[in-house]
Amino acid sequence: MAAGWLVGPLRPQPGLPVPVVCGRAAPDHPAGVRVRRGTLIVLAKAPALGRVKRRLARGLGEAQALRFYRTCLSGTLRRLGNDPRWRSVLAVAPDRATVARHWPRGWTVVPQGGGDLGVRMLRQLQSAGGPAVLVGGDIPGITPALIARALDALRYADAVFGPSDDGGYWLIGLARSPRRLDSLAGVRWSTEHALADSIRALGLKTALVDRLADVDEAEGYRRWVRNRSD
Repeated sequence: MAAGWLVGPLRPQPGLPVPVVCGRAAPDHPAGVRVRRGTLIVLAKAPALGRVKRRLARGLGEAQALRFYRTCLSGTLRRLGNDPRWRSVLAVAPDRATVARHWPRGWTVVPQGGGDLGVRMLRQLQSAGGPAVLVGGDIPGITPALIARALDALRYADAVFGPSDDGGYWLIGLARSPRRLDSLAGVRWSTEHALADSIRALGLKTALVDRLADVDEAEGYRRWVRNRSD
């Protein structure tokens, strides 16, 4: 299938390797047809000093980076858990962290398994079976409404991404279980090319949902603090 992206509220972004189709609405399902409930997966690391937000720690220090991570992760799990519109799965690393007692109720806790970021994400999406969306636990501002929009996009697209300001993405979702775990091999992670590389690698009809800021640098953290105080 030729690649494409379907854009709702976003403007076209230079550098993406696909044509643009704007303003296409998701079709209504016929009366009596049951829509399969989707799955939300949160990819997270067990909070530990020196093991989370390492890029941020270089500018803020490990203790401050850990506090930020704990704040984001706990807020994300609190806001998104126990929602009847989707099944909530928390995929944690290291794998032994699945037995930790501090994970909140309402989440199915599973190990991430080995491999690079692409392999670990696709493994979780494969296990979910689709439709499913996956987010990181360290992105401030993720709301239930954003997750619902992304799952809704998978009614008419094969893949969905939530772009971030730095050229990466805060959300990836697939309408069906991926057949291979190496489909994102070659993606230049932690660069401004990550989103474009991922869309190209999957080669699917793709929807983009709302853009969010990823806090990986000290300046992004300071901007997040200012926005919280406004």
